Amino acid sequence: MRPTGSAAELEARRLRAVDLLRDGKSNTEVARLIGVDVSRVKRWKRAWSQGGVAALAAKPNRGRPPRLTLEQMQALSSLVRAGAQAAGFRTDLWTCRRVAQAIRDRFGVTYHPDHVGRILHALGFSQQKPQRRARQRDEAAIEKWRKHVWRRIKKRADELKLSSCFSMKPASCSSR
Repeated sequence: MRPTGSAAELEARRLRAVDLLRDGKSNTEVARLIGVDVSRVKRWKRAWSQGGVAALAAKPNRGRPPRLTLEQMQALSSLVRAGAQAAGFRTDLWTCRRVAQAIRDRFGVTYHPDHVGRILHALGFSQQKPQRRARQRDEAAIEKWRKHVWRRIKKRADELKLSSCFSMKPASCSSR
């Protein structure tokens, strides 16, 4: 399992261990002070004695290089911020499938829609669930209805207070 911390932090930890070993501390003491296992300290000591400080240097993370360059990632971020309609879609709702299509059309790179979600998250975007509201929604009319009509309806229901056959449920008695 990989230890936690960035490559620079891990390198600094190894160099600190070597400094403590130079000061005459034992492997066990160094392991306790740094918070690692003794076998790790022994490995660092062996690498340092064979290759010097360069053997303890952080090694770059070798992995598959990203298919989009840094400039293309910035362009993608701008594209998403501009909206889906600006990218040629009928509505202004971005989905991972739509972003994958936009990447394919604009940059010629194909990504699976599930992976596009990871890319968008790395760019600082998060999932948003659109509210299902009518475009014609009139907030003023709704508020007016709540204040006047709903109060009147509620008062009437409180005045009627139907009796119930059952002690648990306030409902009308009807046989099945």
